[in-house]
Amino acid sequence: MALVALVLSLLVATVGALGVVSPTKLLGLVRRFQSPAGLYGAAVFRVLLGTALFVTAPASRAPGAVRVAGAIILVSGLVTPFFGVERFTKILDWWSARDPVFLRMWAGFALTLGLLLSFAVAP
Repeated sequence: MALVALVLSLLVATVGALGVVSPTKLLGLVRRFQSPAGLYGAAVFRVLLGTALFVTAPASRAPGAVRVAGAIILVSGLVTPFFGVERFTKILDWWSARDPVFLRMWAGFALTLGLLLSFAVAP
C-alpha cells in the first residue's frame, strides 16, 4: 500500500507542476472531469489516495500528519459524487476567470503537498 500512496502522491505533485508551468493546460485537464463519470473517477482517485495514506501512515516519516491528510482526502473523495457536475462547472468557470497567478498558487500547493506526502511515505 506504501507504493500506491507514493505513486499517487507523485501524481498529485506532477499535476501541480503542470499547473505551475501552464495553468491553461491544467484547466484543460481538469475540464475533462466535467461529467458524472469524471466526478466518479476523481472520487475513486481521492478515496484510493486517502485510504493508501491512512493505511501507510504508521510506517511513514510523519505518521500523524499522513494519517490526518489521508482522512481528509478520503472524506473529500466520499463527498465528491454528491458535489454535482453543475457546481463543479461553476467552480471551474470561476477559476478560469481568475488571474493565472491565482491558479499557479493553487497548483503550487498541490505540488508541495504531493512532494511532502511522497517524501513522508517513501521507503
